[in-house]
Amino acid sequence: SIALGTLWSTTVVIALEKSMYFTAKIRKAMKDFGPVAVIIFFSALNQLKCVNKFGVPTLTVPNTFELAGGREFLIPFMTVPVHLRMLCALPALLLTSLFFMDQNISARVVNRDENKLKKGAAYNLDMVALGVITGVLSIFGLPWMCGATVQSMNHVRAMTSQKFDEETGEMEIDKVTETRTTGFLIHSMLAATIFLLPLLTFLPIPVVSGVFLFLGRKLMTGNTFLKRIPESVAEAKRLPDEHPLNILGRKKMNIFTTLQILCLASLWTFKQNSATAIFFPGVIGVLMGIRSFVLPRYFTEKELDALGDPTP
Repeated sequence: SIALGTLWSTTVVIALEKSMYFTAKIRKAMKDFGPVAVIIFFSALNQLKCVNKFGVPTLTVPNTFELAGGREFLIPFMTVPVHLRMLCALPALLLTSLFFMDQNISARVVNRDENKLKKGAAYNLDMVALGVITGVLSIFGLPWMCGATVQSMNHVRAMTSQKFDEETGEMEIDKVTETRTTGFLIHSMLAATIFLLPLLTFLPIPVVSGVFLFLGRKLMTGNTFLKRIPESVAEAKRLPDEHPLNILGRKKMNIFTTLQILCLASLWTFKQNSATAIFFPGVIGVLMGIRSFVLPRYFTEKELDALGDPTP
């Protein structure tokens, strides 16, 4: 119930931005700081005796600042047998593929036309920087960087100014403030949270789950794949002419949607099984091959564009 309460409360305070209540400044402030207030509220609620008696689990954090297992700062590579170092090349290749795809997927999502970004994309430069940083972190055995798709999209949304379109009756993106200052400040504050570790012990795990539920639901908003699932049984006359149901026909659209569901199920199965999880990047590569070489044999570019999956 705490997780659902966090999800509902966060959704409400974010939705206030598009409501008619209060002034524009108050609505924007509630959107920016409302989720934090929700987290603090439910964390404080968990401290009440009437709630605390249920033993809601909270985050577990270490009492001291040290590396995992008390190891040295530098990884002793030379103590590892040569044949084991050679065997590590296979998982390293798979991880390289995962880094490549994760970084580029996140960059493509951020740089999409709908965001109206003015600065040009720098995919190659980003990959060089990621490779150098990952190499340095590996020497010291520290966590690797990743594209962080969820955080990247929410960062873009936080920097986005919207305006109401009277013709469509919906909010649309006006501009996105493009600056490196926010990224630097965000990660500086993340590093500073190391001094707040004792406070994290008061944060209930259901609250964290509720926040992730909200972020997942937010990212799924407008996803053409998810929209097509209920629309597969919709009446064609009630849908616009450019809808894939009217362009491809119900049978062909549902075949494409079913293929996507099967691919998603395959990814989930590989990811959940510990014995096959290491091959997850390889499965992503197989899906890329299916999209690039198999689907164009059965779907025209116009049909793929209507399905929300145009060729890059």
